[in-house]
Order: sequence, then structure tokens, then C-alpha cells
Amino acid sequence: MIFHLCFNIFAVDISIMTKKKTHSESLHHKKGKKDISVGVVGSGSFATAIVKMLVENCKVVHWCVRSEFVKGAIELRGHNPTYLTAVNFNLKNLKLTTDINELISACDIVVLATPSIYLSDTLDKMKCDYKEKIFVSAIKGIIPKVNDVVAHYLRDEFKIGFRNQAVIAGPCHAEEVAMERLSYLTIATVEDKVAEKLESIFNSDFIKVHGSKDILGNEYSAILKNIFAIGAGIASGLGYGDNFTAVFVSNAIREMETFLEAIYEEPRDVNESAYLGDLLVTAYSLFSRNRNLGNLIGKGYTVKSAIQSMNMVAEGYYAADSIYKTSKQKGLKLPIIDCIYGILYEGKNAEKQFRKLTAKLN
Repeated sequence: MIFHLCFNIFAVDISIMTKKKTHSESLHHKKGKKDISVGVVGSGSFATAIVKMLVENCKVVHWCVRSEFVKGAIELRGHNPTYLTAVNFNLKNLKLTTDINELISACDIVVLATPSIYLSDTLDKMKCDYKEKIFVSAIKGIIPKVNDVVAHYLRDEFKIGFRNQAVIAGPCHAEEVAMERLSYLTIATVEDKVAEKLESIFNSDFIKVHGSKDILGNEYSAILKNIFAIGAGIASGLGYGDNFTAVFVSNAIREMETFLEAIYEEPRDVNESAYLGDLLVTAYSLFSRNRNLGNLIGKGYTVKSAIQSMNMVAEGYYAADSIYKTSKQKGLKLPIIDCIYGILYEGKNAEKQFRKLTAKLN
């Protein structure tokens, strides 16, 4: 009951604040719109938030949504009918389609923002020439078809090299973007020119962009933090307090560092916002779908019923299986990952597993 009340209060807050902002677009953005051909694939909450970011700077944003119903609803009402419904778009700034080939053919930059479990079905429809395009992943999950991250999937399945890739990371909940609350993005790419172009179209009064060359580190950290957030949610559902959660998160960032170093050695500071910052917001925020999934499990829901009760994909559930198996292959000791995997995939009792975990944290 308390959670639903809080959520309704946030929903009202989003609606009120967004309506205020949409009628007071700054003169700076009106004058400074860029003629860069960019498109977004996906119609969930984060995809909608990314479109909102891009229309601040781009004259037209191409948007490939999942169905004719969603396309028609946006064209009729000016907003996504299912997610972030308070975000109103000027239809002159959008070019909507349900055909990914139409979008890719028209764009130099393609932002992928579908849930990871749907990406392979989406990209398998690509028939057009995409070799010179820049693909930007805003997906924080493992691709089940290949049991790998998006960067490797694009490289191995579609021959899209890292020079034509970028990754969006950092603490940036879609709901706060909708309210135009100051948020920070990290955009990881190995190409300086790509970084400059992406920064120019994402940076705004409420989005601050930082660069990174750690593509794999940023991508894996975004995946890991979702798993850890499920654990933080389970702890909350079981009745553990803020003191325990602080210890849990401090151990989680150390496990993240251990995993990242084993996967891909790169000079990185896991205390930066793309790593620790994203972990913190996902572990603590009421907007976090992964935390919410864990909270339901901690309260006694079965894993299956908890997943079914949510209307959005909790990426951490699908990622936990892959990350656990990879950690075992590399001989890593990651007690939090082991604990969450046991609860999600082996049917182990959450209360008993966390009681054992408390003895391993410090």
C-alpha cells in the first residue's frame, strides 16, 4: 500500500512538472537545433526518455516503435500511450515508424533501447545497408540468444566494429528525465569524433554528458548493477534496514570491480558515476524495476509471480544466469552474485540465503 501511494505521488509529480516544462522550451534549444539524422529503436520508458533527450537538440528524431497501435496513439495524442505518458512531444519533431529498415536507412546514428530479450528479434529484421551507421546501445542486459553483451553481439553477429559503437551508461532513470531533473549520462566509445557528435545531441539543460572509452566496462557494470539491485530489493522486502543496505552496496561495488577486471582489464575507477553512481540509484530508488522485483521476492512472492506482476522487464533477472556462469568459468568468488542466482534460479529460500550472506559481507 505504501509503495503504491509513493508511486502515485511520483506519477503526479511527473505529470505536473513535465507539463510545465513542455510549454517553456528555452530559446537556446529553439535556436540551436541540429540537423543530425538520429533514430531510436524501442518504445519502453527509457526509449521514450531518450527521445525526449534528443528532441531538445535535434530538428527531427526518427522513432521506431513496436506496433501500429503505439505509433497511431503517439500520432493522435502526442505521447507514448503506455510509458511516461506525461511526456508530450511536438509531432513536428518526430518521424514515427514500425519498420526498423526505414529508420536505419534514414539515420546515421541508431540508438538501441529495447529490452535485451527482444533485441535479436528486432535486429534480425535488418535488411538494409547498415555498415556505416553508428549504433548506440542503451540496453542494460544480456542478449539471451548468444549469452553475451550487446557490444559483442553487434560485432559478432552483424560485423559492426567497436569504432561504430557506443554505450550509454550512468544513473539516469527515465522517470526523472521525464521531470527534467538533472541527470548524468556517460557515453562510452573509442572514437573521439563519435563521442563529440553524441555529446552534442544528448547534452542539455537537464542532461550532462561525460565521455569514456571503456565500452565493455560500462556495459557490464550496467548489467551487474541490475543484479545487485535485485539483492538490495530482496533485503528490503525481508526487513533489513539502511545500515545493512549500505554494507551490501559497498560489497557489491567490490564484486563489480572483481568481475570487470576478470572480463576486460582497462584503466577505470569504479567510483565514477557510470559504475558506482548507477549502482547506487538502481539499488535505492523507488523507480528501480530491479529493486522492485527483489522487494516482491523478499516479501514472499515466488520469482515467477513477482516477474508476472511487473509491467516492465527487470533486466537483472535474465542477466543473473549469464553473469553467475561466467563468474564460475573464471573462478571468481562473488558471494552476492551466488546468493541472488540461488534465489532466482535454484529456488533457494531468500531469508535463509541472506542469513548466510550476512556472514560473508564486511
